[in-house]
Amino acid sequence: MVVTGRAGLVALLATAVVGGLAAAGLPGWAAVALVTAALVLALVGDMLAAPSPRALAITRTGDRTVRLGEVATTTLTARNTGSRRWRGTLRDAWAPTAGARVRGRCDDRAALDLAPGDAARIPVDVRPTRRGNRRADRITARCVGPLGLAGRQRSMRADWTVRTLPSFASRRHLPSRLARLRDMDGRQAIAVRAQGTEFDSLREYVPGDDVRSIDWRATARAADVMVRTWRPERDRRVVIVLDSGRTSAGRIGDETRLDLHMDAALLLAALAGRAGDRVDLLAHDRRTRVQVSGGSGPALLPSLVDAMADLEPELAETDSRGLVSAVLARVRKRALVVVLTTLDRAPIEEGLLPALPTLTARHVVVVAAARLPDPPPTATDAAQAYARAARARADLDRTHVTAQLARMGVRVVDAAPADLAPRLADTYLDLKAQGRL
Repeated sequence: MVVTGRAGLVALLATAVVGGLAAAGLPGWAAVALVTAALVLALVGDMLAAPSPRALAITRTGDRTVRLGEVATTTLTARNTGSRRWRGTLRDAWAPTAGARVRGRCDDRAALDLAPGDAARIPVDVRPTRRGNRRADRITARCVGPLGLAGRQRSMRADWTVRTLPSFASRRHLPSRLARLRDMDGRQAIAVRAQGTEFDSLREYVPGDDVRSIDWRATARAADVMVRTWRPERDRRVVIVLDSGRTSAGRIGDETRLDLHMDAALLLAALAGRAGDRVDLLAHDRRTRVQVSGGSGPALLPSLVDAMADLEPELAETDSRGLVSAVLARVRKRALVVVLTTLDRAPIEEGLLPALPTLTARHVVVVAAARLPDPPPTATDAAQAYARAARARADLDRTHVTAQLARMGVRVVDAAPADLAPRLADTYLDLKAQGRL
């Protein structure tokens, strides 16, 4: 049994009736008992007059996956299986992070008015604010009697899960990088010079060509100086490592550092997959949280975004030696290893730097990190001045760490959040053009 706000208003008015009966000479206790009995009878009668919520059959259909920031639509179908008209409300409850709203309303409730045998379709838009599985909780059907004082209510389950995948906002940079990749591979009509280790063809020497590419045997047979052209290697290994430890939980703007690194990893993986390389993904903190092995082709991105959907930062220090051991155990031949982490001085000097030599001895290593946006150019109060001073100190530490990594032969990509993904993709293309993969 449910009681409406109208019943409370009637109860308030009933106090005036009690006062009137008492003024007419009826004892106070008798007046209270009489009015209370009448109110209870009205409530019970109104509840019994309401149709049963069990007469409402609920089914659900709709989307099962959605990218973060986009909208998934699920549809509830409510059918009146009873013999009486069903008037009431339906509430579709989800976890708060699901952002569920009945279409056309600002909440998760919908009004129903169904004749016997009729059905209604209720679209529910789900806009999750976090990655992972967002599950529907309960559907509550409430119908009120003709007086509007009381009614019946029943909660039921219509299990449904919407899996929220990473947003991959950097995919807008993919067409321009693919165009550059096609240039490097020589698939476009425009001839460009590209380096690599796989022989492509011979052509005449033009000023600016590397003299080391001259083919003296072919030159002896031809009337002009001939040079070898190379094409970028294919079927190489690219290992992307996400640091999911404590530092990845830091927020940069509206996103965590881990989310920004995921976005950069997806752009790099999409580009490497189109280039014919095989991509591995690891997420590691104290242990390996996610691993995707040797992906390529059309199935690569779906497998990566699905693996990343449930990944959350672990509030523990990253085991850098364990991270390096996990990479070495997975890839034995020479590969490009991209570590997406932080460039804060303490975690790098105490964790990653001592473990890197065994990795750089076998593989080409790139360390990439998103940095905080630049502060305002002028400080207007003491707090801003302090923030600028702290930022300047942090920038000095990052410069020092970058120099240490460079001395070990590591390429460093240190970029603002919006630039990290395209900068990392350009670094991959540069290494491929130089024949270092």
